[in-house]
Amino acid sequence: MLDKLLVANFDNLWLTSLLVVFCVCIFIQLLYYWGIFGRLGFYKNKTHNNIQLPVSVIICAKNEFHNLTNNLPIILEQDYPEFEVVVVDDCSDDDTYYLLMQLKAKYKRLKIITLKETVSFVKGKKFPLALGIKSALHEQLLLTDADCCPKSNQWINEMQKHFSSKAEVVLGYGCYKREKGFLNTLIRFDTCHIAMQYLSYALAGFPYMGVGRNLAYTKSVFYKNKGFSSIYHIKSGDDDLFINKAATAKATAIEIGASAHTVSAPKVTMDDWIKQKKRHLSTGKYYKFKHKFLLAMFSITLFLSYALFIILTILLYNIVLILPLLLIRIFSQMYVFKKCMKKLDEKDLLLISPLLEFFFLILNPILVISNSLTKQDKWK
Repeated sequence: MLDKLLVANFDNLWLTSLLVVFCVCIFIQLLYYWGIFGRLGFYKNKTHNNIQLPVSVIICAKNEFHNLTNNLPIILEQDYPEFEVVVVDDCSDDDTYYLLMQLKAKYKRLKIITLKETVSFVKGKKFPLALGIKSALHEQLLLTDADCCPKSNQWINEMQKHFSSKAEVVLGYGCYKREKGFLNTLIRFDTCHIAMQYLSYALAGFPYMGVGRNLAYTKSVFYKNKGFSSIYHIKSGDDDLFINKAATAKATAIEIGASAHTVSAPKVTMDDWIKQKKRHLSTGKYYKFKHKFLLAMFSITLFLSYALFIILTILLYNIVLILPLLLIRIFSQMYVFKKCMKKLDEKDLLLISPLLEFFFLILNPILVISNSLTKQDKWK
């Protein structure tokens, strides 16, 4: 009889412990959604600078003839009084050089830097990007990729208007073209969700990354942080790792207006996308500890929320409590996602977002483990 009582007490203690952990996880999730992601959802764009400062747009290109043909003229024809476009041709072996020469004859704003030989001790595009930055005429730098196209001719104007005596870094949104198919939905949701995180964290005072598809900072910031010198040994990270090191709470602004977005063509095969995503994930381990902790805490509590809900439901333990708590969490997620996705012009992703969020919760750790077992490719 005593043994049965002890077993029953132990079972109750174990179940109560699971319930407590579940409640704590739900509470932490609500803090993230309302305390961090909600900052983006309820954000009202603020302009810090009414003066149109001169801007240098920097683009690195490696065998990008077709993308430059489609996108570079749109960038060169931006509605802005004073800017230059610096294109670094990184050892291309297609017709990139001849295209740039042709465009140079038409657009006086275009500056071309041609690399003929690779620098063996430098991996990725950081070296050509650093050359582009050092050759830029202006203090305000705006970075994008050859496969990116601004959504409007106001892109430069919208991104640069946040520069001020305090703001030295401006984080923008680089989306992917909306197409049919499940892969396109995966890519767009992943991009949107990552943007929701880094933009929200920046508003919360914890800027930890930006994307090279749409990113601005000053030359002073670049030189003050010694450029990419501390991350040259890492193949990726010219955008997120540099921002992780250089951005500060008071000196970082965001721009999320649709006219300031850039659009890229998404990968068309799952294999190509997985390779791209693995490359992007490879830099996370180099983030500052506080950023890794905040990002990991969200993922861990999200996973535990679902896992413990399933366990407690199977055991029929306190369903009248755990079900409302989970529904509150899902409602909060959907509401905040709706606000954020409206800001980023990605509203069509809302209904499927809970399933996709859980999908990436499983996929991302698998890819991180895979990265630790395999070598990463160069940037092109």
